[in-house]
This record gives sequence, C-alpha cells and structure tokens, in this order.
Amino acid sequence: MSTPVRPEPKPGVMDIAAYVPGRESAPGVAKVWKLSSNESPLGPSPKALEAVSKAMDHLALYPDGSATKLRDAIAEAHGLNPANILCSNGSDELLGLLAQTYLKPGDEGIFTEHGFLVYRIQILAAGATPVVVKETDERADVDAILAAVTPKTRIVYLANPNNPTGTYLPVDEVRRLQAGLPKNVILVLDAAYAEYVRRNDYEAGIELVSASENVVMTRTFSKIHGLAAMRIGWIYAPLHIIDAINRVRGPFNVNALAIEAGAAAIRDKAHVQSAVDHNEKWLSWLTHELSRLGLRVTPSVGNFLLIHFPDNGGKSAEEADAFLSARGYVLRRVTSYGFPNALRLSVGEEEANRGLIAALTEFLES
Repeated sequence: MSTPVRPEPKPGVMDIAAYVPGRESAPGVAKVWKLSSNESPLGPSPKALEAVSKAMDHLALYPDGSATKLRDAIAEAHGLNPANILCSNGSDELLGLLAQTYLKPGDEGIFTEHGFLVYRIQILAAGATPVVVKETDERADVDAILAAVTPKTRIVYLANPNNPTGTYLPVDEVRRLQAGLPKNVILVLDAAYAEYVRRNDYEAGIELVSASENVVMTRTFSKIHGLAAMRIGWIYAPLHIIDAINRVRGPFNVNALAIEAGAAAIRDKAHVQSAVDHNEKWLSWLTHELSRLGLRVTPSVGNFLLIHFPDNGGKSAEEADAFLSARGYVLRRVTSYGFPNALRLSVGEEEANRGLIAALTEFLES
C-alpha cells in the first residue's frame, strides 16, 4: 500500500456536500429584502441589545463555561431543571455533538427526505451512514421512519416543524414514533420553530424528554428571538446525555455576549409575543395572496412558506428567483431539499411582504 503524498480526510468527509446558506444580496439592487434565511423581521429584544452593550466591558475575560446565567433563564422560562439544559454555539453545534457522541462507522442515522441538510452532514462527518426516509404529503411519516430502523440505527433526527416545508407532526404521532424506537436509539426533536406554532395538537418535546431516556429536544435563539448572529442554541435532555455531550463539547462554546443577550431575550416575553403576533398576521396574509395568484403553498406553522411553481410549463422557480432578485427580493432556492421548482419565503416586514406579492404578480402576468 503506497503512502499518500498529502494528508487525506477520513472516509466519508469528501462525500459531504457543504451546507450553503441563503443568499444575502442581489447585485445591482439598491434596496434588498433578505427573505431567504427565516430571520426575525422584528430583530432582537431591546433588552438583549442593552445586555450586550454592558457585557462589552468584560471582553478580556473568558465566559462562564457552563453558561449558567443563560441556562437558568431558559429553565425559568420553560419550567425546567437547569441541569438538563446544555447551551451551544447555535443548535447546529448540538446536532453535530449528538452525532459525534453517539455515532460511529457502521452505525446509521435516519432523517426524512425534506429534512434539514445539516443532519446528513453530521451523520457523514461522524463516519456513519445516512438513511433517508420518504415523506407523505411533504410531512414526516412515522410508519416509514419505523420501517427504516435496523439494528444499526442509533439516531433519528426529526425537525418539528420541518424546514423548508413548514409541516409538523402532532404530539400523538411523535409519541408513537418514540414508543416504536428501540431504547438505544436517540430521537432528536429539532424544534427550532416551536415558538411560532399555534396548534393545540403540537408539543415541542419537553414532556416527552421528561418522560424518556432516549429523547432530546434542541432549540435556537436565531428565529423568534432575532439573535441569529449570536449563534445560541440549547438542548433539553436526560442527564446521562447531557453528561456525555459535556465531555465532547468545547469548554467555552457559548461566548459571553451570547450568554447575556440570550438570558435577556428569553425573559422579554412581550417582545416574543410581538414576534408571534407579527408572524400570525403575515403568514396567513401571504398564504392567501400566494394562493390567489394560483401558486400552491405548503401549509406552514413556521415563519416561512414553501411556494411551488407549476411543473407543467409556465413560469419556473428559477425564473421567478431571477425576476424577484432583480427587484431586491431574495428568496431561498430549495433544489437541494428535493424541491427543484419551489422557493422558500421567509415572513418579512410589512413593506417586504406587500412588495413581494406585487413583484410576483407582475412576474406571473408578464
């Protein structure tokens, strides 16, 4: 066996398609509305900004490695034990830490066909095998997931609600999924958009985690709290899983500014409610207006909509994307998620929402 002439990545790494975030710009356009990354149009709480300003006086000091202040604030907001909470540099880090900690070569990790692209990346990065399960009507199918489980399965990632579809599984279906999994398989409930959901049959995962040894829930401050730039995520999990992840994560994985901002943001319930109210109003309005234009919209409970363009000729998603970008409206192409003829639209400010519909109307009529 010949010696390599340069360092080589371990097997599986070069099979990974690097994650590509939503575009931020539209060259040559003076005013750009970024509607591609599901960010909050209301921005962060003023109390979070104030907390960051005060924390700037202590940048020479390492942050609290346990993020105690942030964990306590999260626990207070949700009625949880802080010992069962671990904070992170965005929830993406947690998805990777779970894979690093519980997957090895030969193992399998399951996710659904339109699930978050990071799941595949982290499964492959851990040297394991990704198993993709078909969805039904753009929604996770519990029976299909359970049918895909083998003795090699060690983790199941479920985005609930899912991105980019905006669909969700009712709590009874999530419970049925957990009950059908072997006890040594971790069910990861990725609830990044949980705060936006207003359905009586939805539960983010807190109750199931509290009652189980193999369920974890991940959450983020990037969406409802408007702190995407801060990169703050958290996990609620059984103590044995918290203990294992703590041994793998970086010692200061949440920076001091993020700790202060997150603690202030989650306590500002009025700001969170304003973000929910804004989303409720404009998600409904956008769904109605897009449907009125003859476009199919996947029913969403998040802060975004998946817009489908006709497959039988006519105007395509690619053409719509180019047309809208030229007018300053940047949406997300979702070909890599299995939707080559669709665009994902984040709910924006009123001016952006109304302008987007006007531009789409012009596009479809031209």
